[in-house]
Amino acid sequence: MIVLKSAQEIKYMRQAGQIVAETLQELGNRIRPGVTTEELDEFAEAFIRKAGATPAFLDYQGFPASICASVNNEVVHGIPGLRRLENGDIISIDVGAFYHGYCGDSAYTFPVGEISSEAERLLIVTRQSLDVGIEKAVSGNRIGDIGAAIQAFVEENNFNVVRAFVGHGIGQKMHESPQVPNFGRPDHGQRLEPGMTIAIEPMVNAGTYDVNVMPNKWTVVTKDGSLSAHFEHSIAVTEGQPEILTLL
Repeated sequence: MIVLKSAQEIKYMRQAGQIVAETLQELGNRIRPGVTTEELDEFAEAFIRKAGATPAFLDYQGFPASICASVNNEVVHGIPGLRRLENGDIISIDVGAFYHGYCGDSAYTFPVGEISSEAERLLIVTRQSLDVGIEKAVSGNRIGDIGAAIQAFVEENNFNVVRAFVGHGIGQKMHESPQVPNFGRPDHGQRLEPGMTIAIEPMVNAGTYDVNVMPNKWTVVTKDGSLSAHFEHSIAVTEGQPEILTLL
């Protein structure tokens, strides 16, 4: 069931989204060669709690951390630990937080030091594909319009969108209906209407879109070992242009 949000509910989601956006910004300032993903996670948890919010990921279905930290060929759900970032890495950080009972969810892929031209192009294309998808999140369009636009843009740039994991509705729960794929056909799927709140999150691989799940049952990696990038915003469908709730 899709839950349409009131103006007050969207206000709470906007506040949660701001905390998430600020957390990502602060994490970006701390990403450098030598830092561990565990150190980033510890900072994020403290920052979220200081803001009066609760980490959405911690203990979610048993997930052991407050952020997902996915490095290089890790697509999503990387578990923070003792791994030290190295010059040339890319790291996708996914952050979620509950505030006044509502969730904000956003992700950003950061360069670590100097990265390759291929990695830089992957980050640029994936970030732009998120913008392309958000542009389609207007009342009257369908969910398929979002995914089709993202897929077309990514494939025009000779990359591939992951099929096994998708975006989602968001609100009082981190994952609500509907699912929001990053692929599909125009004019298919659920019709968008004001009050819908969704998380759009293209996951883009430099190689094949196929993925594997690691033995820890969480970390998703590219099947061919290629690099992967991940960008995400929570947005609200309005009477006009979509509102990005996780934008500073």
